[in-house]
Amino acid sequence: MEFWTIFLRTVLIYFVVFLMLRIMGKREIGKLSLFDLVISIMIAEIAVFVLEDAHKPLADGLIPMGTLVLIQIIIAYITLKSRRIRLLFEGKPSVLIENGSLNREEMKKQRYNLDDLLLQLRQNKVLNVSDVEFAILESTGKLSIIEKDRENGKAGNEPEEFPGKVRLEGLPLPLIMDGRVQDDHLEQIGKTRFWLKNELQALQVFDFKEVFFCSIDHRGKLFVDRKK
Repeated sequence: MEFWTIFLRTVLIYFVVFLMLRIMGKREIGKLSLFDLVISIMIAEIAVFVLEDAHKPLADGLIPMGTLVLIQIIIAYITLKSRRIRLLFEGKPSVLIENGSLNREEMKKQRYNLDDLLLQLRQNKVLNVSDVEFAILESTGKLSIIEKDRENGKAGNEPEEFPGKVRLEGLPLPLIMDGRVQDDHLEQIGKTRFWLKNELQALQVFDFKEVFFCSIDHRGKLFVDRKK
């Protein structure tokens, strides 16, 4: 009798966990931030806790698991509305290589050693650090690599010359996110809010808050996505 009890509880918990992951959304499958990882581990531990003892009430596991799913949904909704809170929970990307040069301070801050970096480069079929325009350590732990154009040292078409510190070759730079102007990015390309406002007005956008996302590419072209 106990065999069938454990069997049925296992099947039930499987479908419960499957349903909860579906409720939490595809982002849980596509990537795992630190927050997502904690939630996933806790759900797995609670599932095992329920299966270990066939005499424990299922509610002892289902209620905590449901609570975790509810927390995840609430936090996901809040972070969707606020970039500041999103950065608090998920962190921000770190640039480890810029224009073929290693950012040693950032590597040290992220405790990312040279062996790890070279391994990631090889896995992306990049053998030379100097061939990398940008290597960005995402909040999920994945390393995103943007290579230089090997023929002429440029990624794509001829970039616009910006007086700032950043060469926009192959890496669109966000200027507005969730209706908030990214002043540090404007400063990096040597532009001001006044310049951005004029550019948006030419596109029939008259308020920063109307913009959900705005970026500039290496040609100096703006991409603008308005809020619905």
